[in-house]
Amino acid sequence: MIELLVVMAIIALLLTLAIPRYFGSLERSKEAVLREDLFQLRDAIGKYYGDKGKYPESLEALASEKYLRKVPVDPITESATTWVIVGPEDPQKGGVYDVKSGAQGKASDGSTYGDW
Repeated sequence: MIELLVVMAIIALLLTLAIPRYFGSLERSKEAVLREDLFQLRDAIGKYYGDKGKYPESLEALASEKYLRKVPVDPITESATTWVIVGPEDPQKGGVYDVKSGAQGKASDGSTYGDW
């Protein structure tokens, strides 16, 4: 019985060391995916503008015209509808000049997700 208690105490000690690292690595991986998604979206917007001479009307237009396979899901909000669209200064040039995350809160580096 004492051996079982010692084993359980060792397992509990190992879990208290591993769990915080696990959740920290989950947050860092979501942030890495968000950075990559923003890069891909901005790259697709630039290619669209280079081909058509105007910006797309929506993110769905990028997917429907095969500049993206589909509109990516924001890994922080876990939704593809929370992207914040930044329009160009001249509305005649289209509707999507840039895109930002609609996630609230701060990243591990202290910056807000909406500033990326």
